[in-house]
Amino acid sequence: QMLAIAPNKETECRETIKKICDSFAVSPIARDIIETASQINGGAGAGGIELPKHAKHAANDPYFLQPMEGVDGTGYRASWWTQFYCILWRSWLSVLKDPMLVKVRLLQTAMVASLIGSIYFGQVLDQDGVMNINGSLFLFLTNMTFQNVFAVINVFSAELPVFLREKRSRLYRVDTYFLGKTIAELPLFIAVPFVFTSITYPMIGLKAGVSHYLTTLFIVTLVANVSTSFGYLISCASSSISMALSVGPP
Repeated sequence: QMLAIAPNKETECRETIKKICDSFAVSPIARDIIETASQINGGAGAGGIELPKHAKHAANDPYFLQPMEGVDGTGYRASWWTQFYCILWRSWLSVLKDPMLVKVRLLQTAMVASLIGSIYFGQVLDQDGVMNINGSLFLFLTNMTFQNVFAVINVFSAELPVFLREKRSRLYRVDTYFLGKTIAELPLFIAVPFVFTSITYPMIGLKAGVSHYLTTLFIVTLVANVSTSFGYLISCASSSISMALSVGPP
């Protein structure tokens, strides 16, 4: 994206690309690559005939992929744990690169929780209070459901072309990709129910006691994560983001 030429911004993009390329050209990595490339170009065989790369370089040369012989029956060059670690790290970086989104989601959750807590503030256990508490618990579920479904419904639709290309290249399995991406986003899907429950529970006046609060928090967290999984299902089954957004609500 940084190196692309955007329409109607050709001059700005070319200046940005030139700065990036100039910065890379004077970096230690670039010097190492140039040195390695010069050694490769100088490695001709007898009579000036170029030798195959795998003949000139040892199998453990870091600049060349090893031949497919010896790779396990799955056809992947990396082990399951290596694939999982790399996907988890990449997904975690993508989460960290957008801290504003995390702040907005937590702020939104706090505002909605405060609003629900204000509406149902200080309920007592009489006939009206029980009905009001039932209504507040219904809002617990609907808020955790819709908020988390629509938070992830565009995730896989947007990344599907990249995933398919990397999957066809045998870079990683489907399960490592799904687990890595899900676990990287898990802290946020635990923090949102925690913030929501911690604000609304005492404001509404639900049953006092740490064990009751923790039980509620556990159930709300499960609901949030099941909703997230359902959002992933809709996202995977949809061919585009617009299709996912159309299929999700019903």
